Amino acid sequence: MIAVDGPVASGKSSIGKRLADKLGYLFFDTGVMYRAVTYLALRDLGTAQDASAVTALAERVRIDVLPATVDDGRDCTILAGEPGVDITWAIRAGGVEDNVSLVAAIQEVRRVLTAQMRRVGLRGRVVMVGRDVGTVVLPEADLKVFLTASVETRAHRRYDETQARGEARSYEDILANLRERDRIDSSRAIAPLRAADDAVVLDTTDLDGEAVIAAIVELLQPAGRAM
Repeated sequence: MIAVDGPVASGKSSIGKRLADKLGYLFFDTGVMYRAVTYLALRDLGTAQDASAVTALAERVRIDVLPATVDDGRDCTILAGEPGVDITWAIRAGGVEDNVSLVAAIQEVRRVLTAQMRRVGLRGRVVMVGRDVGTVVLPEADLKVFLTASVETRAHRRYDETQARGEARSYEDILANLRERDRIDSSRAIAPLRAADDAVVLDTTDLDGEAVIAAIVELLQPAGRAM
């Protein structure tokens, strides 16, 4: 099990996916579970700000993460409910982006979803990506990496992603959103964003994806882990 943590748009999702593909592991971005609950809250409750209602929703909905079941550019398939409904692309809407940190800051939602994340992660052979994987979700991970980058670099990365998807969001709006999300993620009382004591911190501001992957693979090799 490999844990990859870091702030929003630090490159952890793209790096985690490429690393998982290289190793033949499941790629699991834990943020999709918070996005799933946020999407369902906005759809079913009309708001993501009612903590009690959002928690109740999280407690009754099973969320699962599977290898991609459709060849449409997705990294994985996200299912909600039983039988599972595919909400993989729905959770990427702008409204979800703007509210997900509020949902992730709800203590009871984090408790419920942490259990769901561990259920998926403990299946093994997984690269799990998030903001508290190494500290809370999978503290027993074989390797913990914390990726970071300047907020301006991260905003440019997220802007490029939204443009590629045809979304009309300005760089300034994304930059402001990332700064607010950093503030919320770093200051929350429960599982604040931070590197685990035994994590390796990599600053990706001036590194491309290949360089980051090479650095992580270098970390794996001396530990004698299977590739």
